[in-house]
Amino acid sequence: MSGEKKLYRSRTDSKIFGVCGGMAKYFDVDVTVVRILFLIGIFCVGGGLLAYLICALVMPVEPI
Repeated sequence: MSGEKKLYRSRTDSKIFGVCGGMAKYFDVDVTVVRILFLIGIFCVGGGLLAYLICALVMPVEPI
């Protein structure tokens, strides 16, 4: 099953931990959109920071 997509933290498109870059690559969207959604989650909902930190701990770094 080599066509299976896997979610990784990005090594190349990383500002802090690469979570947003990895999600953008997985969902094939612009990384800026993902970063804005996380910011909205942090400031409006309040759970965005916790979600980001959990993703940073759980998601593996993409292989070289």
